[in-house]
Amino acid sequence: MSVQQEPAATGTAALRRELVPTELGPCTVRVQRGTGGRRTASGTADVYLHGAAGSWTTFRALLPAASAHDRVLIDLPGWGESTTGARLEQFSIEAMARAVTEVLNSLGYRRWNLVGHSMGGFVALHIAAAQPERTASVATISATTFGVSGAARKPLRSLLRFPAFVGMLLAMRSMAALGPAGSALVRAIGTTRVMRPLMSPFFAEPATIPAGVLRGLGDDARPASFSAAARAAAHYDFGQWRGIRSPVLAIRGDRDVFTPASDLVRLASIVPHVQKVTIPRCGHFANLERPEQVQRLLDDLLSQ
Repeated sequence: MSVQQEPAATGTAALRRELVPTELGPCTVRVQRGTGGRRTASGTADVYLHGAAGSWTTFRALLPAASAHDRVLIDLPGWGESTTGARLEQFSIEAMARAVTEVLNSLGYRRWNLVGHSMGGFVALHIAAAQPERTASVATISATTFGVSGAARKPLRSLLRFPAFVGMLLAMRSMAALGPAGSALVRAIGTTRVMRPLMSPFFAEPATIPAGVLRGLGDDARPASFSAAARAAAHYDFGQWRGIRSPVLAIRGDRDVFTPASDLVRLASIVPHVQKVTIPRCGHFANLERPEQVQRLLDDLLSQ
């Protein structure tokens, strides 16, 4: 395991960069020290899991807020800086959850509060079910669960209900078939003016999103990894979530094209301790569009 200190934005505690081996390949991890003292004092971490079109950087807007616990931000295998050696052929929700647990074990944490966006919320819920005694809380931000799972199984039949997801899935599959050239093409598009209209369905107010954020999403796009995540979601057994014992905060934007309100209702029918929150004038990336409101919700959850 290699360790490297790197600078952070003004007003943000420094991040320590580490490389941790897992069953799905090496994971690049950032650790931000909490205000509660040494990591071993409590053994609890706040863990951030990004979506299938992102990396740890999608949580950057939440980092300036103080946290008593260490924050652990993981580039999941196949995304961000965790692409080299990623074993996508072995990808499943269960395997991704085990990889996250391997990272946390390697770093010495015994318990965790999980914060997951999109696919990361899916993975967080599985970790909570598989490790109930070690999961203190779960917060999902637009978790792509029941609706996206069904659309991934039958994309053409789901075109009318989930046009944004089906369109993105078909595009990513096409780009994945091109290999490295497809990934390079997606990143090149991310640097052009075309990126804003392409991403507009995912934001309630796309004109307010900085160009740099959109470029970052283009840089983080991994067609093969996105396709592997969709395959994994299509075959997941949601009955496993009946083992979740921790409180769950389920957040979505009222204009979310990936996470319908019915997903939160169905989640609450399976998991006994779910608080449902819909943020007005917000799309799929509440952590980018409404970071202050998301942080208040997270603070309230942890204060409980």
